[in-house]
Amino acid sequence: MDTLFAVLHVVGAVFIVGPMAILPMSAMRAVRAGNAAQVGTLAKSTNLFALLSLIVFVLGFALVGMADPKFHLSVGTPWVLWSIVLYIVALGLTLFLVVPTMRHAAEALEAPGAAAAGGTTDEAVGSPKAGYPAIAAGSGIASLLLVAVVVLMVWKP
Repeated sequence: MDTLFAVLHVVGAVFIVGPMAILPMSAMRAVRAGNAAQVGTLAKSTNLFALLSLIVFVLGFALVGMADPKFHLSVGTPWVLWSIVLYIVALGLTLFLVVPTMRHAAEALEAPGAAAAGGTTDEAVGSPKAGYPAIAAGSGIASLLLVAVVVLMVWKP
């Protein structure tokens, strides 16, 4: 049974957590292109994948609980604990910074006269591209945190 959970955990990490990290980068391209519909769709998709990533999180707890006692694994094991903390921070950044900023950018791009009102300049506070740096920074940091989680999962220091 532990092999099944391990496979599901890794497959979930690839096919659920991977898109959670990559979709905001596609949204940045859509923001630059001024494609409001695509930014909105990517915001919804990123939100969905972020929520689905909780399945991978729960499967990780199942794996820790099913681990052979000779490994002395628990939630308090340093690499497990750091993985949990880093994942929660990445999830929080995605759900509470990146997704809302993507939604705001989509709404700003849909607003009448967005392009005519200087919507293509990054400097304008109310412009559609005003959230671009937050999307880039938030998703970049979240991705780096997720890479750190993968390193901890493989290295197990």
